[in-house]
Amino acid sequence: MQTIKAAVCHKFGDPLSIEDILLRAPGSGEVEVTLEAVAICHSDISFAEGAWGGSLPAVYGHEAAGIVTATGPGVGSVAKGDSVVVTLIRACGCCGNCASGRPTLCETPYDGDHGPITTADGGRLHQAMATGGFAEKVVVDQNQVVRISADIPKDAASLIACGVITGVGAVVNAARLRAGQDVVVIGAGGVGLNAIQGARIAGARRIVAVDMSGEKLAMARDFGATHGVLATDPKPWRLAQEALGGRGADAVIVTVGAIPAYDQAPRYLGYGGKVIMVGMPHSGDVSTYEPVVLAATAQGMTGSKMGDVVIQRDIPWMVDLYQQGRLKLDELISGRWRLEQINEAIADTRAGGARRNVILFGQ
Repeated sequence: MQTIKAAVCHKFGDPLSIEDILLRAPGSGEVEVTLEAVAICHSDISFAEGAWGGSLPAVYGHEAAGIVTATGPGVGSVAKGDSVVVTLIRACGCCGNCASGRPTLCETPYDGDHGPITTADGGRLHQAMATGGFAEKVVVDQNQVVRISADIPKDAASLIACGVITGVGAVVNAARLRAGQDVVVIGAGGVGLNAIQGARIAGARRIVAVDMSGEKLAMARDFGATHGVLATDPKPWRLAQEALGGRGADAVIVTVGAIPAYDQAPRYLGYGGKVIMVGMPHSGDVSTYEPVVLAATAQGMTGSKMGDVVIQRDIPWMVDLYQQGRLKLDELISGRWRLEQINEAIADTRAGGARRNVILFGQ
């Protein structure tokens, strides 16, 4: 066991505590990654606030990048010294969903209470989202990491682990957008901006961003939105339809976990369109819609977890787009912080103005 620093949640809603924890060596099929960057996702904040329950104490954080510093027996996909992106997608490769190309829906459970980390005195410490990335090092399954070029900045690379693949993947994999179709993206935060990028890359005709903030709508245009609509308008879907030339959208990507956004989402749709549900409301929150309209117009609603990605296929593609200058990553970073500043970074993220705040290690 080795001692590392981590940000630990002991009580939902309380500030995280920077403390020493113990990390065991990687076992069969596992890799140890010394992290250089971990981004703060709204899912981390929601978990730490108790939105979805879970075991405590816990180490959150799941958008990470770093260097492989040790490997366990049977690891062949990466080697010591490799630069990697670390994701929360832990896929067994054997269950029905994995075998059918849907690793984000792996049916094999993972018990984070018995993972590679413990408290400094050997007590139980939950490795949240199979990652525990708010720490100097992680031990994860080899299928959770993807090797990348060493010259890609780790702060930019960390964003690919969740926010980028979720947003881009929701458009490309879940909505299966075709060139020339129209898209509405509700929410112009970190995931929303990536959904907008995904729509641009996929060849959307028009891309309408919907948000409560005029500043975010202006930012959305920098990432590829052709129009912006304030969600505070009494009937924002009417404005979106005007922007689309009097018709509804082929796809509506909901990237925020707000019930009003889900209630309104079908109103933006055109005939045969579908809502892609990405944002995660708190457990128990309920949305309403009028099913007869969906049935009469052949519309649909479907959930998308982590952009329905296959990380070994999709992350290299997205990295290549970044290297070509076609996928914005550096522009997504709002601030860079030290681990000791994580509570400040979380507060800044919670305030709603940040695209992505990133914790850098070894600074």
